[in-house]
Amino acid sequence: MTTSDLVGLRIKTVRRQRGLSQAQLAHPELSDSYVSLIESGKRTPTPAVLELLAAKLDCSLSYLINGVTAEQMEDIELALGYARLALENGEVAEARTRFAELLENSNLSGLTSLRQEAEFGLALATEAAGDLGEAISIMLRLREEELPQERALEVAIALCRAYRESERLHEAVEVGEQLLIGNNREPWTDLRVELGATLLSAYYERGDMLRARQFAAELLNAADALGTPRSIAAANWNASFIARATGHYDEAVTFIERALAVQLEHGQPRNTARMRLQAARTKLRTGAQDPASARDVLRAAIKEFEQTSTSTIDQATLYLELACAEYMNNDLDEAAQHAVKCRELLPQYGNVLGAEANLLLGRIYGAAGRVDEGREHAAAVERWLQPLPDSRRSASHWYATAETMEQLGDTDRAVDAYRRALACAGL
Repeated sequence: MTTSDLVGLRIKTVRRQRGLSQAQLAHPELSDSYVSLIESGKRTPTPAVLELLAAKLDCSLSYLINGVTAEQMEDIELALGYARLALENGEVAEARTRFAELLENSNLSGLTSLRQEAEFGLALATEAAGDLGEAISIMLRLREEELPQERALEVAIALCRAYRESERLHEAVEVGEQLLIGNNREPWTDLRVELGATLLSAYYERGDMLRARQFAAELLNAADALGTPRSIAAANWNASFIARATGHYDEAVTFIERALAVQLEHGQPRNTARMRLQAARTKLRTGAQDPASARDVLRAAIKEFEQTSTSTIDQATLYLELACAEYMNNDLDEAAQHAVKCRELLPQYGNVLGAEANLLLGRIYGAAGRVDEGREHAAAVERWLQPLPDSRRSASHWYATAETMEQLGDTDRAVDAYRRALACAGL
């Protein structure tokens, strides 16, 4: 049924409950024939007529428009507000439960905008809980509906991110490029820059560095032209990834410092926590910050992550970086504990982080003189890397694995890993 049909049916139902004829309802402001056309769905009443009919029928305008009373609407909006707040505060399980319960409310079925918001909230909470497959399913169902432009972009950003985090990189790129690449693309906005930044990170994960470098420059220009804090933070944050991956370390530090400065002043807690992690990671791995200072920053970030809706992938990344800082600071016991914590947090899709965590454990145990345990962890890297597609990025992981195995004296496995690195690089 159309909206006009539903509105007409509600007017007819309430009129009959009140024991009124169409003529009685119409008199004196309207004609009974006009009321008949409204009730049959053949005319769409103006807001003023709807307000008049609600007063004459002694019912709420909200009920005639949406099928719910003003009190029911207030309850729904309050429940949605609590669910949003739980997600923003990092109470992921609570948020997921509240959004799911809200979607079971039959009164929500006629409230398209609120229902879509609740479904999107459920998708975000499900993603934050690490259930990426289910989060993707929810977002794909949403994309089949007619969505407002801003909501469609928000869903595309989250879907691109979820595909990237689950290592379905072809699909992540496809989602972003559908809306951003081509002759008929729309002008840049904050949301489109954020989608572009997510697409950029998918290029990075896929190892498509030439395309990533080109697109990063385009994205930075778009953000500068817009001049908004949101676009500047998003573009610089992800451009930093690409600069570091391509060996432009000074650029990487400059980009992430600019992004973090803007984010601290204008951003949301979840992204602020994630960006602070990225800043520490960039400075640690480019030598711009000493390991002890980076470790202190990362330790402080643990509480910040716990208080926001960061995903399990984000949390695992934090513990991996903390393990790296502890290792570089020669605190091997702490480094091992954090690397194990990273591995425990990973969902089944976290192959890259799983490989990096085991590789680090191999080096930690090797440095501690526990070579046999180090070899076991280094050998376990192969299991994490096997599902990944051949790419330059996979090649770099295989090469690092080979070097570690060679350092640990596992020559045969080192040779195999070098060969796999060459194969991934197309050599």
